[in-house]
Amino acid sequence: MKGFAAFFVVIIVLSTLLVVAFSFTFITVNANRNLLNTIKSTQAYYASEAGIEDSLLRILNPDMDYSGTNSLVVGSAQTDVTIEKISTSLIIESRADNSQIMRNLEVRAQISSDGTSFHYGVQVGEGGLTMDGNSRVNGNIYSNGPISGASNTKIYGDIYSVVSIDSMKVYKTSSDDGNAYANTITDCNIENGAYYQNISGTSADAYYPGSPDPEIIPLPINEDQIASWKEDAVNGGTISSYYLGGNDADFLGPTKVNGDFEINSNAQLTQTGTIWVTGDIILDSNAVIELSSSYGSDSGIIIADGKISLSSNVAICGSEGYDKGGKCFTNEGSFLMILSTNNSLDPSSPAIEAVSNSKAAILYTNNGMISLDSNAELKEITGYALHFDSNAEVTYESGLADIRFKSGPGGGWSIVSWKEVE
Repeated sequence: MKGFAAFFVVIIVLSTLLVVAFSFTFITVNANRNLLNTIKSTQAYYASEAGIEDSLLRILNPDMDYSGTNSLVVGSAQTDVTIEKISTSLIIESRADNSQIMRNLEVRAQISSDGTSFHYGVQVGEGGLTMDGNSRVNGNIYSNGPISGASNTKIYGDIYSVVSIDSMKVYKTSSDDGNAYANTITDCNIENGAYYQNISGTSADAYYPGSPDPEIIPLPINEDQIASWKEDAVNGGTISSYYLGGNDADFLGPTKVNGDFEINSNAQLTQTGTIWVTGDIILDSNAVIELSSSYGSDSGIIIADGKISLSSNVAICGSEGYDKGGKCFTNEGSFLMILSTNNSLDPSSPAIEAVSNSKAAILYTNNGMISLDSNAELKEITGYALHFDSNAEVTYESGLADIRFKSGPGGGWSIVSWKEVE
């Protein structure tokens, strides 16, 4: 009997020890599994973050390209990155997988006001915009001053004025645009919504009285950026006034020109670096300026402290080059910006004047007026004050929203959020 009791006690003790041993083993194995999963999760997180940082590096570096999707392997994890561009914003999603353990990050970037990006077809300072009959903008307009149209003046996109909009026809290109935003809207036809404090003589699909006035926003290029571009030109050397005769061809840049700069009819200049002109720029009829192919997908700049005059049929091309017959080859995202620091607001002698059939990519002035004569065709125009003559036209290209210059400061993307998502 005593032997049976001892045997029973031994069985109970051994069973208890076995249960304890299994419990410790289970806890240890489970802890190790949790630790391994934590390590894998951490690795997945850093892989996801690496995908975000790689994409940002490519977006912000002028010498690198980026596309809508790409993959990156980091250790045992792989992350798939998607980049979506919506108007003036970028959404970057990086989804990492490490042995089926997922970590996902999302970053949103916005064009900053101090960058060199152009996200309106036409942007105007306090001097305002005047458009004569049959002039047209294919893209959005933003003005810190009044906007005034005339017979059959057409806008395809949204139009904003801090002050007033008068006599404009506003059409939509999608269900989201074709809107007008201003304190006062007068005598307009608006295909989508009218947002205002005061309105008269206007038809619209929908009315939004009491809407807040658009805010004053700065023009996209500041004086520090212009000074940096000028310094880049100076680093290439200084010459006296420049003249290229008719039917001649030449290469120029980077350089500073002490005096005027003129390209005569049918002459062709290939720009190889930033050019700063202390005097006036005169491009005679059928003159051609093209960026060197070395610019690749980057854009270039010519700066004048004086006035700029573009005569009829002037062709201004990016790095794609000139295809004779008054045309550039198909644009691949490289543009040439012609910028004046002159402050003339005289419509008869403005800071920049583009005559009929000019093909310039970007015209810009912080302080003066830009005047487009009849049939002028441009990619983007920004100035303190603007005047469109009859039949002048601007057609905005989406690539201008993150334009990257080979010289000086780059595009104006800034991070507005960085978070983990499901």
